[in-house]
Amino acid sequence: MRVLLLSLLTLSATACTWVPIEPVGKTVRVLPAGPAPSGCQTKGEVVVTVKSKVAFYNRNPLRVQEELETLARNEAPSAGANAVQAAGQPADGSQRFLAFQCPPR
Repeated sequence: MRVLLLSLLTLSATACTWVPIEPVGKTVRVLPAGPAPSGCQTKGEVVVTVKSKVAFYNRNPLRVQEELETLARNEAPSAGANAVQAAGQPADGSQRFLAFQCPPR
């Protein structure tokens, strides 16, 4: 019984990963899905990945999507971008984002 309880406790702790937003990521906007924004220059793509499944446990899809977006925001400045836009839906813990350099709002 103790082994089962310890296993469940360990599993729940590893399933609750959290991706912190870095200071440079805080300056990156997330653009809504749709056509490319006017006045923005395409800088390429950012592909990010997180664990969507731990052992037999599927993580909350909204939590996974939130972490993917945070990772994309953290990576965008290295591509010379200040905005990201999802290029598709998350799949197996991975998602592609388009990176843009947009004028200040």
